[in-house]
Amino acid sequence: MPLDPQAKVYLDRLAALNIPPKGEVGPEKLRQQARDQIKTISSTPDPVAQVEDREIPGPEGSVPVRIYTPAGNGPFPLLVYSHGGGWVNCDLDTHDGICQSLTNGAECIVVAVDYRRSPENKFPAALEDCFAVAQWVAANAADIKGDPARIAVGGDSAGGNFAAVLALMARDQGGPSLALQLLIYPITDLRFVTPSMERNATGFGLSRDDMVWYKQQYLTDEAETLNPLVSPYLAQDLSGLPPAFILTAEFDPLLDEAELYGQRLQEAGVAVTISRYDGMIHGFIRMGAIMDRAKTALAECSQALRSAFQA
Repeated sequence: MPLDPQAKVYLDRLAALNIPPKGEVGPEKLRQQARDQIKTISSTPDPVAQVEDREIPGPEGSVPVRIYTPAGNGPFPLLVYSHGGGWVNCDLDTHDGICQSLTNGAECIVVAVDYRRSPENKFPAALEDCFAVAQWVAANAADIKGDPARIAVGGDSAGGNFAAVLALMARDQGGPSLALQLLIYPITDLRFVTPSMERNATGFGLSRDDMVWYKQQYLTDEAETLNPLVSPYLAQDLSGLPPAFILTAEFDPLLDEAELYGQRLQEAGVAVTISRYDGMIHGFIRMGAIMDRAKTALAECSQALRSAFQA
């Protein structure tokens, strides 16, 4: 399928900006670019009933979180959400719209994690922050109007990588029990050896070179690429994991590794739904102001969460 017309307009405008490679821009400028860009590409969701910024105990000091609560008395199901950004950029504000949309759409509490970012904090710092938040949510659900029996993990891109790994860690480390892993164009295999990584290597917003640079910021040593806590696709045993909803985009370098991960989960007996958005590009779910299908995708994610929580 050809590029979605709205995606093509976005990519043409992006190309006209002649933005230097990420390695030349550097982490701090990248973060500012992400904060500036979100103002022009993100739609304004309906507000949620309550938004609260808090800090909770983490492995190396406190971890900031933002807790979104829907209208009503609860107890509500809960989603621990890890934002994308290649482990380097983006933050709670750049993903505020996604979290509000999922809160209202799934009628759940969303606890968004402001994890430590790379390169200042290499693997496994950010992952440990996210797991600490998941454990805190399970132990303190009642205090935030949540139901500890209905917890999901989710994230987009690098955050999808965390969500997949959190499901593995929860299985292997005694919980929490999870209802769903919501994986939005997740990074699952940092070897970068799939056909889509070559086919979509340039010209679609996220490039293969971008991914190589992000990996270099995240990891201390190339050998860590083979660690299943970095590349969940390489985990030997995927049985006993929670159901997965995996959303992918046709013109995304990460397309194949996300869908192959879903196939491996299915082969291990895990219930999996893979929803590919033909014509779309990596990151599109945050672009509701310029891409109509972003709203469709968020609604589908919300429905997947509702179904999992009801089950």
